[in-house]
Amino acid sequence: MNTKISKQFSSINSITFIGNYLPRHCGIATFTTHLVNAVSDTFPSTDCWTMAMNDQHHRYKYPDVVRFELSQNNLKDYSLAADFLNINQPDVICIQHEFGIFGGAAGSNLLKLMQEARAPIVTTLHTVLTNPPSDYRHVMLKIAERSDRLVVMSHKAVDILREVYDIPDKKIAFIPHGIPDIPFVDPNYYKEQFGVMGKKVLLTFGLLSQNKGIEYAIKALPEIVEKYPDIVYVVLGATHPNILRDEGEHYRLKLQNLVRQLKLEQHVIFHNRFVTQEELCEYLAAADIYITPYIGEAQITSGTLAYAMGTGKPVISTPYWYAEEMLADGRGTLVPFKNAQAISDAVLEYLEHEDLRHQTRKRAYDFTRSARWREVAASYMEVFNDAVYSRSREPKPQQTQSSLDTRTAQLTQLPEIRFDHLFALSDDTGMLQHAKYTIVDRRHGYCTDDNARALMVVVEALHNNFVHSEQCRKLSDTYLSFLSHAFNDENGYFRNFMSYDRVWLEKAGSEDAHGRATWALGKAVSLFSGARQQPFASHLFKRGLEVTEGFNSLRGIAFTLLGCTAYLRVFSGDSEVRRLLEKLSERLFSAFSRTENKNVQWCWPENTLTYDNARLCQSLIECGQTLERQDMIDVGLHSLDWLMNIQFENDVFVPIGCNGWYEKNAERARFDQQPLEACASLQACLLAYTVTKETHWRDRAVNSFNWYLGNNDLNIALYDAKTGGCYDGLESHGVNLNQGAESTLSWLQSLVAMHISHAEDNLTEQPKNTSEKAISL
Repeated sequence: MNTKISKQFSSINSITFIGNYLPRHCGIATFTTHLVNAVSDTFPSTDCWTMAMNDQHHRYKYPDVVRFELSQNNLKDYSLAADFLNINQPDVICIQHEFGIFGGAAGSNLLKLMQEARAPIVTTLHTVLTNPPSDYRHVMLKIAERSDRLVVMSHKAVDILREVYDIPDKKIAFIPHGIPDIPFVDPNYYKEQFGVMGKKVLLTFGLLSQNKGIEYAIKALPEIVEKYPDIVYVVLGATHPNILRDEGEHYRLKLQNLVRQLKLEQHVIFHNRFVTQEELCEYLAAADIYITPYIGEAQITSGTLAYAMGTGKPVISTPYWYAEEMLADGRGTLVPFKNAQAISDAVLEYLEHEDLRHQTRKRAYDFTRSARWREVAASYMEVFNDAVYSRSREPKPQQTQSSLDTRTAQLTQLPEIRFDHLFALSDDTGMLQHAKYTIVDRRHGYCTDDNARALMVVVEALHNNFVHSEQCRKLSDTYLSFLSHAFNDENGYFRNFMSYDRVWLEKAGSEDAHGRATWALGKAVSLFSGARQQPFASHLFKRGLEVTEGFNSLRGIAFTLLGCTAYLRVFSGDSEVRRLLEKLSERLFSAFSRTENKNVQWCWPENTLTYDNARLCQSLIECGQTLERQDMIDVGLHSLDWLMNIQFENDVFVPIGCNGWYEKNAERARFDQQPLEACASLQACLLAYTVTKETHWRDRAVNSFNWYLGNNDLNIALYDAKTGGCYDGLESHGVNLNQGAESTLSWLQSLVAMHISHAEDNLTEQPKNTSEKAISL
């Protein structure tokens, strides 16, 4: 295995192939099987699996790599297949396309699967028509539209896609038809096992059908036999299953009758069976000359021709498109269609000139070295990665924007605050971090980050009378108790990660986790005013502050400051907390101020925009209000405006993706988009609106909220109304179907904040120039 290739393409973890599959007997099944095996062998860490197409209600005994079967004429199966794909979430889907293997007019059933599947799609086209009927043209254009990349196996096909279908170059990839890696050997080495030692062997193989033109090769034999009586012509292959079903063995019987008429029974051998690749390679190795006498030009690829050249055979072929391209420059001989005499002449020339025969077979063999399956697998993996990368930069919405607008325009009130999923993720210890789909995943245990967020959500909801559940009151105690247990008396830091069996996995968490815990405690002190929990929260908050003056993380500082401003709303006379607020806020302010004058293009104190970015701006504004520092408020607003300009496109919220972030002077990552960013931006913008009363801030908050509801790059809602939870992010091909704590809490924080803003606005006159949005505040 090429380790360089493996490392380069390590980002693809799972690939689903769709097409016919062995033991179904057809060329597409053979190709799909060999491609899947090649990719699996070349990239063993990638999970490759298949969806197999079944014909006429047939079921085949597939290997384990086939995990889903579709009946080609059952349209419902295509929707079920798309659902199966979306649940299993492969990184990329690779479709082997031939019009006849998919049901519906011109194979149009496939379009339903392609429309509903979310992963990037790479489609290999085994047929490309130059003058297609209108329904075939329509289907091909739709396939091109719904595919991220189109793979073809000839340069002629590339030209047709450009000129006939107007497909842009960037969507088309040329990858040769794969071939086995067979040594260049003397044909006599294999002849004995087939009983043809001492004879000259002509070979044609493939599934028999009328368009193969084998009768013209048979008609060419008498003249050849006259000069070379030791000649034998092997016709290898079963009748095509569809031909066998509709016509029986009519064509084979016709050929056999022709052999009898020409008295060639001793010179023509029919092997009526579907051979394995290993058997095929042995037949090819024994052949002296390979013949493909097809009767029509419109064949854009041929696996039989590729295999013959790959084993170093001199080829005689009619000039169908693929043969013209492959046999150019002396790599074979072209003869006119339906011309037995031309075939006879070409065979005799090879037999009479051994040097020509050897030169031709050597050119063919050398030309096809780049088409060995291992090299083809690497080329496909490169296209897969390109498709995934491009989708991450140019997302495909899952529904039209007009249908989204129609849906959101009817939304006249905020969704109900539901804590069902929060309850499901919580136990008597605290809130667990992760879920597999909607079911709690206990393997990852708990973390302080999520329990701090949970405390803020529940306390805020209780304080504003949005919930009245006794379970919420109990959970607020549970989350507060968790934070207390997280505090390490030995070093004054909050630990972050705890296993499910209640074992702490570290002595101290990150500064960010510590800051978030102090933020939650400061907020609890503020909102627990007069309640029994306030003294407990206040004591723990003050203990947590002791180490924060030495923080280096700007987010750890910002979170701590948000806790301090919340605490000082109740205990404004606490000089100790105020002094810490002044020191830490000045450090954050200075970090931003240094960028104000130096680089107007990059108004950020870090060289990379990562996560929870808006919290830094929110913290500056909050501190400015508390300390009555207008300069601090102005810097916070300016930096927030700069950040929002980056994260909005045409009123659609597009947060910085966590798959690469956004480094200064580099391209920003568009995915994966996290609910955490929508929450931070929403709350920062609502604060900016409260401070300035400028309605564009409220508009941005509303649009940040609508990101959860489907006003995003893919037009997919992340909020799950069935559970009350939130999906774990927007990926380039759809949502992450897990509903973990961070995502659900970000949604609930956002929803509670919008309900608070809605309630406050109902008490005041609406601004005159507020633009219409999906959520009516």
